[in-house]
Amino acid sequence: MRPTSVTARNPLRWFVLFLGALLAAAALLLSTPGIASASSNDDQDDGADLPYTIVVNVRSGGEAVEGATITVSGGGFEGEGTTDAAGRASIGVPDKEPVWTLELDKASLPSGVEAPEGFAFTQEATFGAGSSITKNFTLVAAERQTTSFWDQFLSRAVNGLNFGLMLALAAIGLSLVFGTTGLSNFAHGEMVTFGALMALLFSTGVGWSIWLAIPLAVILSAGFGYAMDAGLWRPLRRKGLGTVQLMIVSIGLSLALRYVYQMFVGGGTEQLPGAVTQTIPGLGPIRLSVTDLISMGISIVVIGAFAWWLMRTRIGRATRAVSDNPSLAAASGIDVDGVVRIVWVVAAGLAGLSGVLWAYFRPGIKWDMGTSILLLVFAAVTLGGLGTAFGALIGSIIVGLLVEVSTLWIPSDLKYVGALVVLIVILLFRPQGILGRRERIG
Repeated sequence: MRPTSVTARNPLRWFVLFLGALLAAAALLLSTPGIASASSNDDQDDGADLPYTIVVNVRSGGEAVEGATITVSGGGFEGEGTTDAAGRASIGVPDKEPVWTLELDKASLPSGVEAPEGFAFTQEATFGAGSSITKNFTLVAAERQTTSFWDQFLSRAVNGLNFGLMLALAAIGLSLVFGTTGLSNFAHGEMVTFGALMALLFSTGVGWSIWLAIPLAVILSAGFGYAMDAGLWRPLRRKGLGTVQLMIVSIGLSLALRYVYQMFVGGGTEQLPGAVTQTIPGLGPIRLSVTDLISMGISIVVIGAFAWWLMRTRIGRATRAVSDNPSLAAASGIDVDGVVRIVWVVAAGLAGLSGVLWAYFRPGIKWDMGTSILLLVFAAVTLGGLGTAFGALIGSIIVGLLVEVSTLWIPSDLKYVGALVVLIVILLFRPQGILGRRERIG
């Protein structure tokens, strides 16, 4: 009889060991000084020790005016500040009672910046209930530019395509897991967050290049999926738990992981290197940054590689067979447990990459960022057809386009609702989804 290792007899150790590594990585992330966000106005805060602040913005023609001097006086106190590259100066004052007088020094205006005739270089400022107030000196009003409906439509459609491709990476993995195990994994959003956090750890925390941090994040995300299946899902499947019980376990796992993330990385928003890049010129009404273009390119290449793997490789064909009929696949000699293990690894890796791209699209990383798109991921999977990988891709692109384009007619706060309404309408006419059918190809 073949000997069984201690680790194989107790697969829960895989999960515990991996969670321990996750906690250690998060602790390193929290303790690294490079991740702490520094205030961009530290050098400009002339009254840092004073309890109240007057923020002054100086702009001309819609552009920030740098180097302008503002004097604040009142109640026997006088303070001075100089605008930074954003045209902003923060001046501390000791009290909020007097009416403060703000004066913009005309002689301090940079060369080429002039005030129109009759411009008021002096303003009065009065504090309300808060500890800070903001006043503006606008030398020349910015010209209002209008964009035609079709230009806005084209721009938002491209952004929607970018969002849909990023969403597809997460939805394909979720669909594969459902197709092979029947599990609706509500912890999939935390797998998305895990990838973004690992990229943050290696880039900002350790100081490595982002191009090295992203592959490492994807590899660790795949390992996370392997550990979860080996330590949790496979033992539960062998005990004969039904899909409802497994779904409830996934909800509990989601809550646990989410607050573990918050415990170690806090509730703020962190940025990955290169989150803000220049807009590519010459694209007309379409506003795409270099980061957006790279994100779309990565998504297309990865989805293409996945499609080739699913359709052309032996493991991919076995995955489709298990997704169609696990019992028949097992009778045909396919190792169903092995295929499910591979599916968890692939799904977690795709989710981790989706988390990195989502962090650039937002932009920013938060402890609950994966949860914020989980409903859209489920909508994409349901719209494309439950258990169909290619259906998840089509559903994701449709949802991404609807989310972005719908803001032409509805407030941006309701854009996610619009996508779900369209989902309901389509399912009324085609309950199985776009590609959902008895014999599936993905």
